[in-house]
Amino acid sequence: MPVDPAERSQEMNEQLVRPVDLPCSVEQAFGWHARPGALQRLTPPWERVKLVSARGGIEAGGRVELQSFVGPLPLTWVAEHFDYQRNEQFCDRQLSGPFAHWEHRHRFETTGAHSCRLIDDISYRLPGGPLARLAKRSVRRRLDRMFDYRHQITQWDLSVPPAPRGRVLVSGASGLIGEALVPFLQTQGWTVDRLVRRRSVGEDEIEWSPQNGTVNWPADYHCDAVVHLAGANVAGGRWTAARKKMILESRAAGTATLVNELKKLERLPAVFLSGSATGFYGDTGEYEVSEDGGKGEGFLATVCEQWEAALAGLDRAQTRLVVARTGVVLSPRGGALAKMLPAFQLGVGGRLGSGKQWLSWIGIDDWLHAAHRALTDEQFEGPLNFTAPGTVTQLEFARILAGVLSRPAVFPAPAPLLRLALGQMAAETLLASSRIAPGGLNRLSFKFLHPSLEKALRHVLGKPVPA
Repeated sequence: MPVDPAERSQEMNEQLVRPVDLPCSVEQAFGWHARPGALQRLTPPWERVKLVSARGGIEAGGRVELQSFVGPLPLTWVAEHFDYQRNEQFCDRQLSGPFAHWEHRHRFETTGAHSCRLIDDISYRLPGGPLARLAKRSVRRRLDRMFDYRHQITQWDLSVPPAPRGRVLVSGASGLIGEALVPFLQTQGWTVDRLVRRRSVGEDEIEWSPQNGTVNWPADYHCDAVVHLAGANVAGGRWTAARKKMILESRAAGTATLVNELKKLERLPAVFLSGSATGFYGDTGEYEVSEDGGKGEGFLATVCEQWEAALAGLDRAQTRLVVARTGVVLSPRGGALAKMLPAFQLGVGGRLGSGKQWLSWIGIDDWLHAAHRALTDEQFEGPLNFTAPGTVTQLEFARILAGVLSRPAVFPAPAPLLRLALGQMAAETLLASSRIAPGGLNRLSFKFLHPSLEKALRHVLGKPVPA
């Protein structure tokens, strides 16, 4: 008896069913997924995926266009949502993209008074041919890594205690932290506006010019909170006199502009979270420093001092100020880790200089959760070190990163070579010791998602612990 082609095609489909228990009601979990930013929040940082366009949300008929890569090859993926049942399920299927077939059902089940289960049920088929058969196992591993990450993020974010939300203004939204922060805040229920230096093109964008000292406020604008992260990339090139001027002015002048322009609004924000850096403390040597440590020596310490001084114009009686002195933020999408990865992935990474200098770091998700606490918890005030408790030496960092990647770490970068290539930037960013304790976060009982460097790296790189 002839086999129907549709039935034969169905038999060839692969099935991936992944459940995860969540610490909230079905309504809360479903609402989290329906908010703007959910797709970006769930995209693993090691995946090269860009959201090109989205319309219609997760309701039936909504469409999403993504650009991803297989090696160096760009791929466009267009998906459409269908079979939407509020608080029960939403589904998407590929209209065009890398798979011969893709359907993903997100199903929700109540498991208790304050708990539920999300079940990701995926049916997919690779294109035909011998190459696809060879790729079958690799694709399955990639999907398993992706959903391990997605489920961990979902559990963490839905564990955030309820608190008042509102409208938040974010500067530096296109930077490493800002790009992760915006979707995180959106899924937490905030309405996010972005400050942009170009002409604004969307309702959620507000044009500003730090050079001219202006912000083009919409009529009757107000916001409940500000997160100020804008500033030129410190590690973007050798510190020439012109670059040092740009680094300093982008922070000091930019902060002064925003503070002064906020005074023109009818209502001031209740909280202002400003970026700063552990560079404030200079080279700490072997000493562990907390927030009571004074300003150190060097260019970065001066930048941080003037950056924070530009906040003096805030009316502290009306606006609570939090200053996040941030260590090395771990994400393969940018920053120090992204610069290190290529060498370590090739097996030619190693310590920088002697390797004895201390390095203060924080996982990107811990930064986001600490920032959210800062926006909603009135106990968060003044300078706070946004660093993990597990400070390591640079040699330890190199060994742990190499171990996570299953590579050796035997190729050091000598200090004289780094100084020759990068000058003062190498001396202050790569070779200086930064042993900074999160004294304030510990005092405020902040629970770190990743106090361990190895676990933090495995999370952001999608490297599970070997069986």
